[in-house]
Amino acid sequence: MKPMSYVRRIRDLREDHDYTQEYVAKKLGTSQTMYARYERAANELPIHHLLTLCELYHVSADYILGLTDEPGPSSAKDCR
Repeated sequence: MKPMSYVRRIRDLREDHDYTQEYVAKKLGTSQTMYARYERAANELPIHHLLTLCELYHVSADYILGLTDEPGPSSAKDCR
């Protein structure tokens, strides 16, 4: 994946799980507007949000960042 492709990956993961932006934003402790900005690459995704997304979707940070196409860990502890 190319740089900034994580924005596509986080959107695809959200849609694959049938989650709304509002739901994911609440899990991250942020607003829906800010989360939408992450999905549009208007703001960079903070590392603490990346870790939370790993736990939410049961995938590795490498997967979200596009460093691998293998989703990765099935347990949240592997994300940290």
